[in-house]
Amino acid sequence: MRIVIAEDDALLREGLALLLRAESLDVVATAGTPDAFLAAVDEHAPDVAIVDVRMPPTHSDEGIVAAVEARRRRPGLAVLVLSAYVEQMFATELLAGGARGLGYLLKERVGRVEEFLEALHRVAGGGTAVDPEVVAQLFARSRPDSRLDRLSPRERDVLALMAEGLGNLAIAERLFVSEGAVHKHIRSIFNKLDMAPDDRSDRRVAAVLRYLDGRERAS
Repeated sequence: MRIVIAEDDALLREGLALLLRAESLDVVATAGTPDAFLAAVDEHAPDVAIVDVRMPPTHSDEGIVAAVEARRRRPGLAVLVLSAYVEQMFATELLAGGARGLGYLLKERVGRVEEFLEALHRVAGGGTAVDPEVVAQLFARSRPDSRLDRLSPRERDVLALMAEGLGNLAIAERLFVSEGAVHKHIRSIFNKLDMAPDDRSDRRVAAVLRYLDGRERAS
């Protein structure tokens, strides 16, 4: 796994590099600006990019913009975005691209090494990883007349874990139910959200997007 890190905080940037190299992962480059990050992507053709949301010069959305451009230049590039706090718009926009291999984590998650590495490997493998705190804050809000209101409490639990990027087996283990039960819950979620089978889209991603979007609109 070849990794490029884009983070303007030098201490965190080098700390991440040391952590990943200690896990025998190949950090091929680090960058402190969006331009340096994109140059590193062009030069090293990484498999995964770890990118801070807020980077110079304005420290607003430069990291997200650079990540989108990096994926345009290198289709299939997995991207794990880091943020200091929950920024719901960026979490939704990240998944709205409909592509595989995307993640959004709070920086504090890096200190929980096992969780961070699990998310990194999941994203590198083509999955998604949304920070549980993002999911929790979005789920804490309500929206009148939403199709999400049709879901049972257990179905909401399943959808929240789907939003984190967990597969059926991992959801089953987290909720202490069978994998078959999780499959039934997911099928029910799709039905209640009026999501018919469509070969052109991933219903899991679409369901999560509807969940995230519905919660953000309530804010």
